[in-house]
Amino acid sequence: MRTVIFDLDGTLADTSADLIAAANACFRGLGAGDVLDPVADALTAFHGGRAMLRLGFSRLGAVAEDEVDRQYPILLAAYEDGIDRHTRLYPGAVEAVETLRGAGFATGICTNKPERLAEILMTRLGVRDLFGSLVGADTLPVRKPDPAPYRLSVERAGGVVERSMLVGDTDTDRKTAAAAGVPVALVTFGPAGRGVADFAPEAMFDAFHELPLLAGKLIG
Repeated sequence: MRTVIFDLDGTLADTSADLIAAANACFRGLGAGDVLDPVADALTAFHGGRAMLRLGFSRLGAVAEDEVDRQYPILLAAYEDGIDRHTRLYPGAVEAVETLRGAGFATGICTNKPERLAEILMTRLGVRDLFGSLVGADTLPVRKPDPAPYRLSVERAGGVVERSMLVGDTDTDRKTAAAAGVPVALVTFGPAGRGVADFAPEAMFDAFHELPLLAGKLIG
């Protein structure tokens, strides 16, 4: 079965504001106030919690990995508390996934968000049942860009890797697809905009209504 696997943060949903809020909760707890900006630092948010903490600590003068490690569980707890406060699915995402499924494609998610949090978010957004699989950062001992989580997401969705593709928004997704030997389509409506062209994806798209036709071209 032809399969389209989606990244979550920055691809299916704009989660940046809630992610930044969780990181800022850590910095407020340290007495530093809100160090990160929900707009200017959105791209860093899509690279994960530790990336946000490192950026914040760099602005405070130094990055200490032991402090990043101490704050990370606090960030995850704060994020869970407000996981869908500002997060919204990108326009057309639901319709595109439904169109793909109606055309016989399997769909799944491969994210570097912890699996439990990803399950909570997709359920809260009311779209968990649109995806036959959800593989997170901690589902396996490795995470993207290692290809193993991607392969597992395809298999759990009922597909085969050789007839699959990844939809994402960052160089991590580009590297994951390359490692798995599959095409990647990167969205241009995230913080990086058309700068994702620098990652040399097989395709890019500006709006979700373009995806079903694109998927047909990339994986037949």
